[in-house]
Amino acid sequence: MSSLANTTERSIRMGKLSNKTAVITGGSSGIGLATAKKFVAEGATVYITGRREEELAKAQAEIGGDVVAVQGDIANLADLDLLWAQVKQERGSVDIIVTNAGIAEAASLPAATPAHFDKTFAINARGTFFTVQKALPLLNEGGSIVLISGVGHMLGWPDFPAYSASKAAVRSFARSWAAELMGRRIRVNSVSPGPIETPILDRLYAGDSDPEAVRAGLVSTVPMGRMGGANEIASAILFLASSDSSFITGTDMAVDGGTTQL
Repeated sequence: MSSLANTTERSIRMGKLSNKTAVITGGSSGIGLATAKKFVAEGATVYITGRREEELAKAQAEIGGDVVAVQGDIANLADLDLLWAQVKQERGSVDIIVTNAGIAEAASLPAATPAHFDKTFAINARGTFFTVQKALPLLNEGGSIVLISGVGHMLGWPDFPAYSASKAAVRSFARSWAAELMGRRIRVNSVSPGPIETPILDRLYAGDSDPEAVRAGLVSTVPMGRMGGANEIASAILFLASSDSSFITGTDMAVDGGTTQL
């Protein structure tokens, strides 16, 4: 085989994330699962987290390749310590962090309880904050952090004030951390998905008397006239995690079919 052919074969085998270590919270379903699949296909060693052991095991088997499942709740700081201790022991460092774990529960301003508010912020905002803070000693220079926000931080959504505010906090983290970590050449960006076909959305429908009407109402808000897919969000995350986006930091990428832009 000629040297040119050898070079070509090596370039085919090398993915965008070859030799990288990535951690994806909430990686057992939906956007996190789709992202883990893409990262592994691009050559990364991927750690996925989730609260439910059975779902994690299924996801690990479905992803295949170089993936490690770590059970834990990002709202629990002890679980985060165990996650990063395992990554340190097995890999030594991390290159990419995707903070995908989150919840979306409806509660209007009059109906919202302190328990609802605290749970929403504990996972979406506090969990995201400490996931990254505890990873900093392991995060390689030139790394990438991708935070999953949501279009709720740009829109006035009735019944979701706590959720939307928690996602606004995540978007703010991207700006602050991008500035703070610039000296280490660590890029920080956020992705704001619009209505996406994922299990978290199905759980929202479950308590409604007419889930199809709710779905149709969501679709009606999207200029492209359809729901998005988890793979479409995962593609945006891969772009921001890889060197393809080497001149992008502090930004928020709306992947929403034009919902917030048109």
